[in-house]
Amino acid sequence: MMIKLKRNDKIGLIFFLAFIISMSFFYFFEERFDSENWKTQHSKRYKMANDIVEEKLLLGKTKDDLIQLLGKPDFSEFNNDNTFIYHLGTPPSFFDAEPQQLVVKFNNEIVVGVAVLQE
Repeated sequence: MMIKLKRNDKIGLIFFLAFIISMSFFYFFEERFDSENWKTQHSKRYKMANDIVEEKLLLGKTKDDLIQLLGKPDFSEFNNDNTFIYHLGTPPSFFDAEPQQLVVKFNNEIVVGVAVLQE
């Protein structure tokens, strides 16, 4: 027995399947954060950056905790080091991709903000 779908149902099914496939690609190509890989594979850090931000892995950590997890920053801003910057490399793209960086903000030596920004 074959089920007949109306035109609108077919279109909805196609969009639903496209959504599932695209989300699968995001899941498969994004990596979970791993401290050793972060420290040794600098050009592939962009794969782990979203996990760090989305899972809020760094919030509430001290500077010492952060350096133990991520290593020394590639750059720190301001005289009192309230911002650490880690270069993430350039993610693959169909267009001209810009290099990215992970920016970590501190308040009283504690991480209060983390974001991925274009360099």
